[in-house]
Amino acid sequence: MLITLKRRLFWIIARTCFKLYRWFPLFGTLRASIGIIRRDQTFLVIQRNDGRGVSLPGGIAGWKEAEEKTLHREVLEETGLSVTHAELRMHYRSTADVPCTISVFEAEATGELKDSWEGSPHWMTPAELAPRLLESQRPVLELIKKIAAEPQSGAI
Repeated sequence: MLITLKRRLFWIIARTCFKLYRWFPLFGTLRASIGIIRRDQTFLVIQRNDGRGVSLPGGIAGWKEAEEKTLHREVLEETGLSVTHAELRMHYRSTADVPCTISVFEAEATGELKDSWEGSPHWMTPAELAPRLLESQRPVLELIKKIAAEPQSGAI
């Protein structure tokens, strides 16, 4: 019951915040970090509780929070995993949800996967995640396909 309540609360808060910030971007362009975490030919995504699809783990940076610190914090909050290595792969700007500059890291992580109020972590192939990935993260699809074609070095 408590889990269902938290998921519904997240749905309300997320949808409300995105809509309001699109109309009134009080703090200007936000900053966010997302992580590409690979296991064999699959990638870690969050099935979001706000009904918007799947997203790579990550989120909005705190005030003056460094990009990589944001990645570590958000991955832990959303998946229960601890990032052990992160390499910045790209930056891009999106206005699909809210005005945001997004830093994309290729990351390795350890730990046990767990659900959060934001959603449930799952492993998906690039073909599975492509049609369901948030519009704001679609610029990362080509990078994911490129990474999938490379031999994997680290492990989760």
